[in-house]
Amino acid sequence: MKAVITVLGKDSVGILSKVSTSCADVGANIIEVTQSVLQDMFAMIMLAEIDKVNVSFDELVKKLDKLGEDNNLKIHVMHEDIFNSMHKI
Repeated sequence: MKAVITVLGKDSVGILSKVSTSCADVGANIIEVTQSVLQDMFAMIMLAEIDKVNVSFDELVKKLDKLGEDNNLKIHVMHEDIFNSMHKI
């Protein structure tokens, strides 16, 4: 199972580190990352394997939501099944 994690907000030092550390803390494995800085806005998309996480999917979402709130970021976590369903013709 995988999850798509998006992060948007004002650019600052350590955003990638904070998000990846939160994922590692629960056992999520980051397998792909793309990020850009558009003027002063930070945008990132991560693909993470969540098969072996030690929390429920809802707890992972809450953990990353809290991280986003604490750092003035919008972090959105979407299960791959939902992502794939949204993008089928």
